[in-house]
Amino acid sequence: MPTPFVIAAFVDAVNAGDTEAFLALFDKSSVVNDWGTRYVGHKRIRAWSDRELIGAKATLEMTSSEQHGNEVSVLAQVGGNGFNGPSRFSFTMDGPLVKEMRITAD
Repeated sequence: MPTPFVIAAFVDAVNAGDTEAFLALFDKSSVVNDWGTRYVGHKRIRAWSDRELIGAKATLEMTSSEQHGNEVSVLAQVGGNGFNGPSRFSFTMDGPLVKEMRITAD
């Protein structure tokens, strides 16, 4: 199954270090749940990304993905100056935007 456009755009934005493109994938009330810690809204998601994702020069190499309705799960190898290793990114979509992104161990 092809990877949904928004997920490919997410990987591209992170790998390009493009915070604005990354944030454009989320609506204003979206949630990032990073291993149990929740960040709600663009301001908090940006602060989290500045510290943990794009600001840490993260890279993502997607190794698999699957979709069931509005739920998409991506397994990626994470590199950069922060966490390195496999992570699962699970997305709940609301139309073309990410409503919630959950990051967990594989």
